[in-house]
Amino acid sequence: MHQYGVREVEKLIHLPRSTIRAFIEAGFVTPVRGPRKAWLFSFQDLIVLRTAQALTTANVPPKRIARSVKALRNHLPESMPLSGLSITAVADRVVVREGANRWQAESGQYLLAFEGNPAEGSLSVIEPTQMQTSDNARVWFDEAVALEEEDAEAAIRVYRRAVAADPTLLNAHINLGWLLHEAGRLAEAEQAYRTAIAACGTDPALMYNFGVLLQDMNRGTEAIEAYESALRGNPSLADGHYNLALLYEDLKQPKAAIRHMAQYRKLIGTQSQ
Repeated sequence: MHQYGVREVEKLIHLPRSTIRAFIEAGFVTPVRGPRKAWLFSFQDLIVLRTAQALTTANVPPKRIARSVKALRNHLPESMPLSGLSITAVADRVVVREGANRWQAESGQYLLAFEGNPAEGSLSVIEPTQMQTSDNARVWFDEAVALEEEDAEAAIRVYRRAVAADPTLLNAHINLGWLLHEAGRLAEAEQAYRTAIAACGTDPALMYNFGVLLQDMNRGTEAIEAYESALRGNPSLADGHYNLALLYEDLKQPKAAIRHMAQYRKLIGTQSQ
């Protein structure tokens, strides 16, 4: 099995010696000692080091990184397979893909891909910015949906990646705003919705959710504007009429309140038939 010295590692995966040393001290890799007590790394060490760096950059906590790279090492081949190798990671889950084969549950976020043969002095690392961002955004959206119930904070992070990759992905914006709202992070939720409006326009579902947020922030006049915008796009949003009726009642505008409550009851009656 081919082994790599520190200089080779620095050249192949573009990590400074200080980072390599820090990851050794953290226990992410345990290289053997060669002549003159120099560190010698295996192929698996190279992949683990580069993946640990990517997870660190993504602000994944050290304990999760340790669990992830431990699981990752258990699934790595001893050398670069001819079919290539890709690493997928979201939160503390890592997926290994070798050609058509994969290990662990599909997670979704395409983090790193490795090509080349380190034994021959070549190992290229394909970063996320080199990939098809629109495809990544869709994958990240699906992963975030799956994460919502078990780890809302992780879902928020992945939704942010999705909208960064594809600012026109409306449902990712809406879900991100809703999760931030649910978490009580109202200012962040407002910013998420405003970013969505700038990128996607005044979609009825988006404006309705924005209205709910503004209403919870006790900004009744702005909430009315958001709900009215939603209803212009989709007059059949029954809850939009209901919320408007309450807001207009608070503002001492009984005619508008009665009109929207009547429309709400009409729509509810129609839907129940």
